[in-house]
Amino acid sequence: MALFFLFSGIYTDYLWYDSTGFTSVFSGMVLTQIVLFVVGAVLMVGIAGGNMLLAFKTRPMFGPAIFGGGSGADRYRMALDPHRKLIFIVGMGLLAIFSGSSFAGQWKTWLEFSNGASFGKTDKLFGMDISFFMFDYPFIRMVLNFLFTAVIISIVLAAITHYLYGGFRLQSPGVHASRAARVHLSVLLGIFVLLKAVAYWVDRFGLVFSDRGYVHGASYTDVNAVLPAKTILAIIALICAALFFAGVFRPGGMLPGVSFGLLVLSAILIGGVYPALVEQFQVKPNQQGKEAAYIQRNIQATRESYNIDKTEVETYNAQADPAAVQANGDTSVSGVRLLDPALLGSTYEQTQRIRGFYSFADPLDVDRYPDSTGKLVDHIVGVRELTGPPTEQNNWINRVLKYTHGYGFVAAPGNKVDSGGLPAYDAKDMPVTGPLVDSTKLKESRIYFGEDESASEYVIAGGDPNNPQELDYPETGGTGQKNSTYTGKGGVPVGSFFNRLLYAAKYSEANIVLSGDVNDNSKILYVRNPRDRVQKVAPFLTLDGNPYPAIVDGRVQWIIDGYTTSNDYPYAQSQSLGDMTRDTSTDRRVIAQQPSDKINYIRNSVKATVDAYDGTVRLYAWDANDPLLKTWSSAFPGVISPASQMSAELRQHVRYPEDLFKVQRFTLSRYHITDPGAFYGGQDVWNVPNDPTQGDKNIKQPPYYLTTTMPGSNTPAFSLTTTFVPRQGPNLAAFMAVNSTAGPDYGRMRILRMPPSATPIPGPGQAQNAFQSRFAGELNLLGVGASSVRYGNLLTLPYAGGLVYIEPVYIQVTAGGGQEPYPILQRVLVSFGSKIGVARTLEEALTEVFGGEQQQQQQPSDQQQQAQPNTSNSALNSAIANAKKAYSDAQKALQASPPDWDAYGDAQKRLEEALQALEGANAQPQQQPSPTASPTASPTASPTASPAASPSASPSASPTASPTASPTADTS
Repeated sequence: MALFFLFSGIYTDYLWYDSTGFTSVFSGMVLTQIVLFVVGAVLMVGIAGGNMLLAFKTRPMFGPAIFGGGSGADRYRMALDPHRKLIFIVGMGLLAIFSGSSFAGQWKTWLEFSNGASFGKTDKLFGMDISFFMFDYPFIRMVLNFLFTAVIISIVLAAITHYLYGGFRLQSPGVHASRAARVHLSVLLGIFVLLKAVAYWVDRFGLVFSDRGYVHGASYTDVNAVLPAKTILAIIALICAALFFAGVFRPGGMLPGVSFGLLVLSAILIGGVYPALVEQFQVKPNQQGKEAAYIQRNIQATRESYNIDKTEVETYNAQADPAAVQANGDTSVSGVRLLDPALLGSTYEQTQRIRGFYSFADPLDVDRYPDSTGKLVDHIVGVRELTGPPTEQNNWINRVLKYTHGYGFVAAPGNKVDSGGLPAYDAKDMPVTGPLVDSTKLKESRIYFGEDESASEYVIAGGDPNNPQELDYPETGGTGQKNSTYTGKGGVPVGSFFNRLLYAAKYSEANIVLSGDVNDNSKILYVRNPRDRVQKVAPFLTLDGNPYPAIVDGRVQWIIDGYTTSNDYPYAQSQSLGDMTRDTSTDRRVIAQQPSDKINYIRNSVKATVDAYDGTVRLYAWDANDPLLKTWSSAFPGVISPASQMSAELRQHVRYPEDLFKVQRFTLSRYHITDPGAFYGGQDVWNVPNDPTQGDKNIKQPPYYLTTTMPGSNTPAFSLTTTFVPRQGPNLAAFMAVNSTAGPDYGRMRILRMPPSATPIPGPGQAQNAFQSRFAGELNLLGVGASSVRYGNLLTLPYAGGLVYIEPVYIQVTAGGGQEPYPILQRVLVSFGSKIGVARTLEEALTEVFGGEQQQQQQPSDQQQQAQPNTSNSALNSAIANAKKAYSDAQKALQASPPDWDAYGDAQKRLEEALQALEGANAQPQQQPSPTASPTASPTASPTASPAASPSASPSASPTASPTASPTADTS
C-alpha cells in the first residue's frame, strides 16, 4: 500500500508535467537525481562497506587471544556475530539511502558544473574565469565533503570491526594492534590527511568569498597571510600524509603521532595565529590604506553582480521655490497615478465583488492601458477570483465540480475617479464590459488559475458540455446563475479509472472515483497559483513575489518575473534576499516574501506567463546574455524560448520587476559610492526611508510604479521609483527611477542626487508631517462619524526643476448591509519646497502651489469672531439645517445595500452648497475672496478658519464625505 501511494505521487507528478508540456524538466530532474543517488549510494557503500569487510577479512586468526586475556569487546562480538550479515546489510542499506539522498539533493550543483557557461571575465586574485567560482568550485567542495564523510565513516567502522574481532586492544600500556589493523588504519588516516591537503589547496580559491575584511572578498590579510598559509599547510599536509603511509612499513606509533602533531600545530600557528597577528598589527592600525585596493575590487564586483554598474548618477540642483517655477509655465504633471493599489483592494471588493464568494488580490496591480485617445495611462488592475462556495454549501461537489473558477478583469485609470470618489472603472462587471474590454478585445474572462490561496487545492472541470454545471457568474432571472463547461487544454484528464484512482490516493478523496459527474471529458486542475506553477516547471529560478495580470492577445495572462541568483560571485557583497526586499508590502504579508538565503548575484533573466484560463506556462529568455541562464538552458534545452517570440502586446505589459529593484536600491544605498576612501568613510551612505504612511513602524517605503518625465527627457515613461535619505538626517538625499517600458531604454536606471550644499529638500517623512500638521483640522474632519482618514502612497517625482510630493487622501466609509469599510478618494495633497496645496483634484492642488502666491494665514478663530460683522441668525440657522440634512442623506445613501451612489453624490452637492452658505454667513467683510471656491480645499487656511470647524457649525454638519461633493471630482 505504501508503495502504491509513493507511485501515485510520482506518477501524478509526471502527468502534471505532461499536461503542461514540460516533461523534459521532470525527466531531467528525476534522471539526474536517480543517477546521483546511485553514484552516491554505491560510492559510500563501496568505500565504507569495503573497508568494513576488509577489516573483517584481516582479523587475527586466533581472535582476541593474540593479545592475551579478554575484554568487554568479547561480549559485544558474541551478541552481534550471529546476526552480522543482517546488521551489515541493514546498516549499509541505511547508509546508502542517506548518502544517496544527500548526493541527489545536490543535483543543481552538478547540472551547473556539467553545463556551466563562461562569463568572459576573470577575477582579480587568481585570474580565473568567474565561471570557475560559480560552477566548478561548489562542485569540487561538494565532492570533497562527500569523500571526507566517506573516509571518516570508513575509519570509524573499520576501527569498530578491528576492535570487535581482536585487531587491537586498548590496554595498559598503550594500544596493541595487529599488523593488519595498523596498516589498514594508517592508510585510511593517510588518505584523510591527503584529502586535507587537497582541501587546503582548494580553500585558497574560496578566499574570494571571505568576510574577514571591511567588505566581502579577499582582504589584505587574506591575500598576504591566509593565501600563503593555505599553500604552506597544503604542503605540510602532504608531508603528514606521507608519514602516515610510512606507518605501513614501520611499526609503532611514532610516525603517526609526529605527523598528527605537526598537522595540528601548523594549522594553529600558520593557519590561525599568523593571519590574526597580521590583521591586528598591520591592518587595523591603517585599515583604510591597507584595504583600499580590496575595497575597490569589492565595489566593482558588487556593482557588476547586482547589475548596477551602468547606473547613471547625476547631481540635481532641485528647485525649492515655486515662485521661481511660475515663470517657466511648467504647471502640469502627466499621467500621475493617484489611486493606491495597496488601499483599493477593499474598494474593488465592495464595488465589484458582486458576490461574497469572489475576491480580489491585495494589493492590486499597476499596469498600462490606452485611454480613449490611445495614450497609455497607468491603471489599477485586478481579477475577480473565486474563494469557494458559500459556507453553508461548502461540500465536495460544490467545491470541486461547480465552483471551479473566478470571472472577470477589473481595471480603472489611476489618475481619475468618478463623482463619488470611486475608481472610474473602464473594465468591470459580469460579464466584463467597458471601453478597455473593447480596445483590448478581451475574449476569455474566466480565471481558473489565480493567486487566491483560499481557493480549493484542486478542481475537476470539463464534464458534459451539453449539461454545463460550473458556475460562470451570477445573473438575474432564471436559475440565478450562468453555467459553463471548461474546454481549455490545461489539466490532467481523469476519464480513465486508473487516473481517477491515482488522484483519489493523492488527495485521499474517494469521491474522485465514485462521482458520476466525473466523465471522459473531465480534467483535474491543480497547482493553480501562477507563481507556484512557474516554480514547478522552472525550479532553477527565483521568482518575484508579485505576479500581475494583463490582457494579452485577448486573454488574461499572469506575468511573473524570474531571476537567476547565486552566492558565488567572487568579491561581491553577500546579503539576505529576504532582508533586501523587505518593505511595507512584505511585512503585511500581501505579497510573497523572498527566502532569507544569501545571494551576491541576480539577473532578471526570464519573463514567464501563465494563462489564467488553461494554465499554459511560457518562459522567455529576457536576458539572453546571462551566463547562469545559458547554463540552465543547456541543462534543459528547449524549455526557455527566445524573447523574440514574445508578442508585441505582451511586450507592452512587461515592466521592471519590484524585487530586483528593491535589491538594487538596497545595494545602491551604499554602492553608489565608487571611491574606496569615501566608501570606507561612509559619510555619504543613504537609507531607504521608512514608509511615512505607517506611522512609527520601522518598515521601508515600497517602490512605486508611476508614469513620470525625468529631467532632460520630453517623453513621459512608465517607471519604478524610490527615494533615499541620508543615513543620519530626514532630508531627501536622492531620487531613483528605472525605465519600465520595454524598448531601448528599458532598465535605464538614473539617480538624481541632491547636492549637500544646496537648499535641503524635505524627505518623505518631513513631507508627510507637513501635510498632517498643516491640514490637521480639515483632514480630521474627514474622519468624523462612520469614516476614518487613510493616507495613500506618497509619490515623489521630478517636476518643474524640483521634486514634488503628491499624496492622495481617502476616507474609509462603512457601508450598510454588513459590508466592510472601504476607502474613497477625497483629497489630493501636493508639496513643493515649503509650499503645500490641498484640493479635490490634482490640478487644483498644483494651482494652489504654483498658480500664485499662497493665501496668507487667516487670523485665529477668536480674532475672526471679533472681526466678523453681525450676521442674520435666520441665514446662519438655515445653512446649518441644510448641512445637517445633506449630511444625513449622504450617510443614508452609504448605509443602503448596495450603496446608492447617485443619492450620495446629490447629497454631497447640497452639503457643499450649505457649507458655502455657512461660509458667507461667517465671512469677514475685510477678507479678500480666496482664489479657490471651496474653503475646505484652501491649502493655507488655518484649521480653525475652516467653516466646517467654526464654533457656530453643528458637529452633525461635519463634512465627513464632503470632498466628493463636486460632480467633477475626476483627478488626472
